[in-house]
Amino acid sequence: MSIPFVRDMDFDYGEAQQVSPMIRRVIAENPGAFTFTGTGVYIVGSGSVAVIDPGPMIEAHLEALKRTLDGETVSHVFVTHSHMDHSPLAHPLAQWAGCKVHAGGPAIPTESEVRMEAGDDLSFKPDIEVSDGQRFEGEGWTIEAIATPGHTSHHFAYALIEENACFTGDHIMGWSTTVISPPDGDMGDYLHSLEKIRDRGFDTLWPTHGPPVDSDASGFVQAYIDHRRKREAAILARLKAGDRNIPDMVKTIYANVPKHLHPAACHSVLGHMIHLVKQGRVATGDAVPGVNSDYRLDERV
Repeated sequence: MSIPFVRDMDFDYGEAQQVSPMIRRVIAENPGAFTFTGTGVYIVGSGSVAVIDPGPMIEAHLEALKRTLDGETVSHVFVTHSHMDHSPLAHPLAQWAGCKVHAGGPAIPTESEVRMEAGDDLSFKPDIEVSDGQRFEGEGWTIEAIATPGHTSHHFAYALIEENACFTGDHIMGWSTTVISPPDGDMGDYLHSLEKIRDRGFDTLWPTHGPPVDSDASGFVQAYIDHRRKREAAILARLKAGDRNIPDMVKTIYANVPKHLHPAACHSVLGHMIHLVKQGRVATGDAVPGVNSDYRLDERV
């Protein structure tokens, strides 16, 4: 099945919008190819609140958050992962509020000349590293940290227990598929993490970019999984047809995609190929699989 993307949303930059009984959202004015309409910052609770993914270092955005939070207590700042559209404002906001920054870990550089996502926030380091299943409580709300490696090795989603909702960062987005960029991104981890979120049966998924997924959220995640499996099958089919390297495969698999995007497509296929090599379904003579490596179907399969 195709992914039932959701892309329509009404908002004003810098204005707090009540999007559920317990959640407000403020969208930063940083629209783009990687951010859609911009970074959506979520504020959980009222009076004593948690903030998730404060967003980019834009002074007007910081001031908008301060206006929204004026008179309230920020007890926790949570970050899903350390990319420039998610984490740079975390410490400035936490310092202003007098609280700590919570995340899965520090930034890990993306070792690729092909950039398919916002840059790494290499200065980011959380005050407190969260662990899978760890819970945090505030005034009327409970947040659970859920390890969701794949997009990055330290990616975390955060569940709002009272609304059976999940803030998914870039792990699952309603408007687009997610970039898995090795070596920090890992396709095997990503597929496992998708199944993990699917099986929780959340009512609503709140991505950092774009509108929520609030209709059959588990089915939406399954469509994400099916999309990846379909891409995997296409790669195996090209190997069976005689293609031996990723650029040749991309010419066929992405025939309808503009050629200037093929380098990015090659890197995306590399994520799948590394996973297939780890599974023993594909073989290569290179110790570290790369875009220009020579690949073949493993004869043992």
